[in-house]
Amino acid sequence: MKKPILLIFMLLATIQILFAQDKIKLDGQVVNSTGEKLSGVTISLSNTNQKFITDANGNFSLEYIPGTSLSTSFLGYNAKHVSLASQTKLTITLDESSEDLEQVIVVGYGTQKKGETTGSVASVKSESFNQGAVKDAGQLIQGKVAGLRITTPSGDPNGSTQINLRGLNSIQGSVNPLVIIDGVPGDFNSVAPEDIESVDVMKDGSAAAIYGTRATGGVIFITTRQNRSTDGKTTIEYNNYASLQTLFRVPDLLNADDYRRLISEGKAYEDLGHNTNWIEEVTQNPFSHNHNLSLFGGNARTNFTGTVNYRDWDGVLLKSGQERLNIRADLNHEMFDGKLRSRIQLISNSIKALQGGSSEYMWRQAMIRNPTDRIYNDEGKWQENNAYMYDNPLGMINETTNDRIFRETRLNGSLDYRPIDALSFKALFSRVQDNDLTGTSTTFDHINTTKNNLNGTAGRFTQAGVENLMELTANYNKSFNDHRFNVLGGYSWQRNTFENFYAYNFNFPTDQYSYNFLESGLALKEGLATMESYKQESTLVGFFGRLTYNYKEKYMAMVSLRREGSSTFGENNKWGNFPAVSIGWDMAKEDFFAEQTVVNQLKWRAGYGVTGTIAGSPYNSQISYNYTLTQGAYINGNWVPGFVPARNFNPDLRWERKNEFNVGVDYSFANNRVYGSLDYYNRRVKDLLYWFEVPVPPYLTSTMFINAGEMSNSGFEALVNVDVLTKEEGLKWKTGVVFSSNKNKLINLSNDRFGVTQEYFDSGYTGEPIQTFTHRVEVGRSIGDFYVWKTVGLDDNGKWLVESKNGEVIPIADASVEDRQYYGNGIPDFNLGWNNNFQFKNVDLTLNWRGAFGHQMLNMPRMYYENPVNKAYNALKSAYDPIDGKVLNNDLVYVSHYIENADYFKLDNLTLGYTFKPQAIKGINNLRIYVSGLNLVTFTKYSGLDPEATSFEGDFQFAPGIEHRDRYPTTRTYTIGLNVKF
Repeated sequence: MKKPILLIFMLLATIQILFAQDKIKLDGQVVNSTGEKLSGVTISLSNTNQKFITDANGNFSLEYIPGTSLSTSFLGYNAKHVSLASQTKLTITLDESSEDLEQVIVVGYGTQKKGETTGSVASVKSESFNQGAVKDAGQLIQGKVAGLRITTPSGDPNGSTQINLRGLNSIQGSVNPLVIIDGVPGDFNSVAPEDIESVDVMKDGSAAAIYGTRATGGVIFITTRQNRSTDGKTTIEYNNYASLQTLFRVPDLLNADDYRRLISEGKAYEDLGHNTNWIEEVTQNPFSHNHNLSLFGGNARTNFTGTVNYRDWDGVLLKSGQERLNIRADLNHEMFDGKLRSRIQLISNSIKALQGGSSEYMWRQAMIRNPTDRIYNDEGKWQENNAYMYDNPLGMINETTNDRIFRETRLNGSLDYRPIDALSFKALFSRVQDNDLTGTSTTFDHINTTKNNLNGTAGRFTQAGVENLMELTANYNKSFNDHRFNVLGGYSWQRNTFENFYAYNFNFPTDQYSYNFLESGLALKEGLATMESYKQESTLVGFFGRLTYNYKEKYMAMVSLRREGSSTFGENNKWGNFPAVSIGWDMAKEDFFAEQTVVNQLKWRAGYGVTGTIAGSPYNSQISYNYTLTQGAYINGNWVPGFVPARNFNPDLRWERKNEFNVGVDYSFANNRVYGSLDYYNRRVKDLLYWFEVPVPPYLTSTMFINAGEMSNSGFEALVNVDVLTKEEGLKWKTGVVFSSNKNKLINLSNDRFGVTQEYFDSGYTGEPIQTFTHRVEVGRSIGDFYVWKTVGLDDNGKWLVESKNGEVIPIADASVEDRQYYGNGIPDFNLGWNNNFQFKNVDLTLNWRGAFGHQMLNMPRMYYENPVNKAYNALKSAYDPIDGKVLNNDLVYVSHYIENADYFKLDNLTLGYTFKPQAIKGINNLRIYVSGLNLVTFTKYSGLDPEATSFEGDFQFAPGIEHRDRYPTTRTYTIGLNVKF
């Protein structure tokens, strides 16, 4: 009995000694590798459940018992562990994490650790965003996400980036991803780029299926900047930049001297006695500036975030620009010991565009204008002549008013109740309301009056939309032993209302009214004025659930189902199911990998999911009639206007269904210095929505909106990040390569129910005077194929010779549409991004490259202006370059000669910055200055102005790869900026 008693006595004595030890007070500070103080860092001790948070200056204070271990936790930084012996002062320096598998990313209706995801999900944090004068959220992540193609085809300050994820997946439906901003649907312009903290992209069907009919184009989550501090102090940040733009390229047109030389050589040009560079006259080197002020404050229970962003951008074309004011207020509050959390957010966005007559058409007019012509005539008016579509661009720019004011208000609130730690209930309510008002008018000196005798024109256009959203969710998260479960269930209700109104009049007594007092135009009394109005409403209801399972972060699984109903579709197909399943296995956590130190993560993933696409109009399944004055009947001798059928009834109309299979691997090697992901996907989109021709009778109209057809997309994506050098090695260098490829095919265009089958449809348009389509989308072929006469040279008279359908060489005059051939494709085979970040002491350098390869472009400016036949219009200097030793002498025509290889690789973003030491200026915690450039250098053999200046949205969705002659020119941007944190 003596030994047990002795042991108990010794144990009690040891415990008494431990408790008798005096605690030591520790005052510490947490900074990053550049010395910036980090607020919001979580400090924990090994012998207590207490946690401490650093304040706005990175400071913390605590008491500890010697022998305790201190640990830090902060998003984006590696955890640090410190053994405490007798320290009273401590400075902890945190290093940025290479590939932090613990970082939290946004997924549908919640968050998840990156290391636990089983779908194809990408995340870009603010420190990796493109810098400088970016247009919107899309340009922030341009070239950063594999499979996400983001282009900037226009320099218009009122334009936006174009975005496409994993190829074209619809004919009539939307191909844009669903954008969710802090839980509420929006778009890239709903929030200022400077106010964004992270962008997360759900790429594959298994990840996106939780959003049902809106998710075929993928889902993009935008998270705005939030207050992370809990110390009750207020932090102020001010970011500002100023930019200068220049034309990216200038067309090499004939000038006045060239005209006079050609006239001396017998060419039939007209010398009007002047020297005018019309491109220089309609363009400018615009100065723009941007200011962003952020305010963060609060404590552990209540915190707030407030931001104000003001942007004033001028365009490279005269009288084009945009002024924007974006305000956001965010208030979070906890009550009942943290069990109930509330959040209220308000985002107000106001955009004003005052751009006169500046437009894509003005660029055409500047190109074709005679360089020997003058700007003003003898009376001081704009110099004009009566040639067809040949107008003085300066006159149209300056004699046109085109004012637009767009206002959007986004108000949302949420309540999150946690009766126990494992269970939470959340209610989100949102209302998004926008109003868009445009006024246009032309003066008596505009060609509408001087050439077309309209005596002044004016119009007003207004549209408004309201989106109401309610989402109720329950989330249960439970762990026991090495098992972790998460169960999500929810209900979503969304109603959208849209309406517009348009009025137009002309023949005014004066042009001083501008676009006001429209009723004074005499065209109203003559029955020639225009008035239109429209309204639509749609409702979307969804029930959804998801189960995720994780065992030791080694084996992972996810199953989800959304059942969704929409008022948009036919009576027989109001509801649909959208299931998804995915699994993951991190091989690196297996016992047989335990002895090796090279592989940190090797997570294999596989998933399958179904998503949908909603039709554009909510009434395509319903019959409708138009009331028209021109059709009707005489009844009792009086003309009675009638109702004319405008749309057929289709109760079987339903959404397109995309079935997607994805396999991938997330990897990390060499102590997380080499990391990334690989993915392969295969998509099948069925029940394509398309307008088909149907017989009349039995149908009321000759076209009908039908589900008919199928297309496929498949591709490979790769992300490779390498921390080549780290801080310990002096110079820090992080490099990353993003690669993606895509192959698509139209499988069929048929529907047995309605007995319709179509082998192809044509797309694209050249414009006048050629007036023909440019692409053909045929069953069994890839989307994006040019369909064109293939040239084989010129005859002795300078006329085009083309290859016939039988392989014979024939004159272009004898060729028919059937002689056209498929020649090139406007969609790149693969896209590439190469991103580099360097840091040496307080200096940082970013170099981002981006390219597209394996595609062609129709150089429409060459097709119209590299032809010397029409002497009434100016031409490119290359118009007189011989083709196979002969000079072209053919009317304008669409032939393969103008389709070029358009591979390019460009230095998209270069930024050089310097960060001063903290408190280098008293009162300033962080100060950084930088210079940046966008769209700086492009390496390409394409002879046009910009190989990226092609649209793949709207009417050009199935006619990609065209550089249109009517376009707002792309620009090169130089920026100097300042970031200050108080």
